[in-house]
Amino acid sequence: MSRNDWTSGARSVSPIDVSIVIPCLNEERALPVALETARAALEQLSETHALTGEIIVADNGSIDESRAIAAAAGARVVAVSRRGYGAALNGGFHAAQGRYLVMGDADGSYDFRDAVAMVAALRSGADLCMGSRFQGGIAAGAMPWKNRYIGNPVLTGILNLLFRAGIEDAHCGLRALTKGCHRRLNLRGSGMEFASEMVIKAALKGERITQRPATLSRDCRGRGSHLRPWRDGWRHLRYLLMLSPTGIFAAPAALLASGGLAIVFLAAAALALGTERTFFLGNYWVILAGAMLGLAHSLSLFAAATHLYGIREGYRRSSRRLVR
Repeated sequence: MSRNDWTSGARSVSPIDVSIVIPCLNEERALPVALETARAALEQLSETHALTGEIIVADNGSIDESRAIAAAAGARVVAVSRRGYGAALNGGFHAAQGRYLVMGDADGSYDFRDAVAMVAALRSGADLCMGSRFQGGIAAGAMPWKNRYIGNPVLTGILNLLFRAGIEDAHCGLRALTKGCHRRLNLRGSGMEFASEMVIKAALKGERITQRPATLSRDCRGRGSHLRPWRDGWRHLRYLLMLSPTGIFAAPAALLASGGLAIVFLAAAALALGTERTFFLGNYWVILAGAMLGLAHSLSLFAAATHLYGIREGYRRSSRRLVR
């Protein structure tokens, strides 16, 4: 398949099925590797599934030769002025013509041929297909130990606990989703939290999520990553907590209310039986119970307000009861 067959723009006369979106910021050294595997993925999709495709490089303000390299390779360059990983991807998604969207980094660490199985999963009914580097394999030195053994498992575990997404690798940069899913999710994150926002919203809105293996190789940048593990990790965690009113507010409220009511009930029973002088729950326990019930009431209000805010902003589905 020639280059003109897989690129879009004015040269393409056939509808586009798959759009591979690559966010880019000064990636002149690694970008050719990413573009090569992206081209190979589109050729494989054409041969095995008869799908046409395009490659979009969502440039986030590169001052090196990244744009020229992408254009020379036949990719469509989309300039995204709003800075950030999520902003670049969102800009590329909005410009994409395909009904299946594939995202992957420009550093050469992902092989876009792994996305062929992801697109096949979308064609089988999935809305979002995540890559799993733990299934596909991680090359030596490709992922820092603190990311591999601490950050990623902890954040993925919290995400699954709070939102029941059922995935193994919440921060894999290679994934695919349908154009309709992207529209329904209404993604807004501009930074690295964009990756979590996609999964959380998909889980909250009932999108069909699946996963396929993805390999991770050492990147070809020859410089440091744009990722800042501790800063971006905290932003991910903060985002997870912000979107979980049940786990952060409602569950503690229920525990506090249960404990406070239990203390009040026992103290009232002791008073009714005339054993308050010998009963271990004295006045201070009743004061503590009042404080617990007051705090539970405040947390319940926070939970309701956060839940309703999430519905209004499109993070979660609404029910008829809540609408009434």
